[in-house]
Amino acid sequence: MNTSIQASRSRNLGILAAVIIFALIIIDQLVKIWVKTSFYLGEDIQILPFFHLRFIQNNGMAFGIELGSKLFLTLFRIGLVGLLVWYICRLVKAAKVPAGFIVAVAMVTAGAFGNIIDCVFYGEIFNDPYPPAIAQFVPWGHGYGGLMHGYVVDMLYFPLFAFYWPEWIPFVGGQYFSFFDPVFNIADAAITVGMCLIILFYTKYLGEVGDKDEKVQAK
Repeated sequence: MNTSIQASRSRNLGILAAVIIFALIIIDQLVKIWVKTSFYLGEDIQILPFFHLRFIQNNGMAFGIELGSKLFLTLFRIGLVGLLVWYICRLVKAAKVPAGFIVAVAMVTAGAFGNIIDCVFYGEIFNDPYPPAIAQFVPWGHGYGGLMHGYVVDMLYFPLFAFYWPEWIPFVGGQYFSFFDPVFNIADAAITVGMCLIILFYTKYLGEVGDKDEKVQAK
């Protein structure tokens, strides 16, 4: 690739990645702060029959999954984001992968960073009152938890459909089933969409780090 063309494409890819990352982080945090300071914990507002805003907090990873200690999860996220930022910088510098792949990796990076902010800072700057009281900003150090021990704020709930299993079905007969029950946030959605894009369209570019494989060309 011509040096000047490669430099121009690298610059454009870098701007694209930065815009996506910062835009998603800002939107994610604005929505989380609005929900946390406007809803009491557990409050549920139906927007559409299949879409609710439901304020919950979780101590784990995406969609409320828990894995290991809180400090471990926070440090893991920080290390992951650092690795992803390094990876994006290498990809952008080489300018050899499709822009769509940069977008997908940037979405995953933004989502991981968005949840890091909750984990690192929310325990220091918010109180955590019992419902129906609503959380408020507090002076640094007077929050509900220490640094890196904050809860992740979730609010997007899509109960797409629900039914009772017929009585004649073994094991689950008569039980109530609801799909889709997990409550998540914009950061979780960014991670999920980014990963799906990578798996569906860009798997062959995952080994590309920008300085060895000259055969991979941008589409």
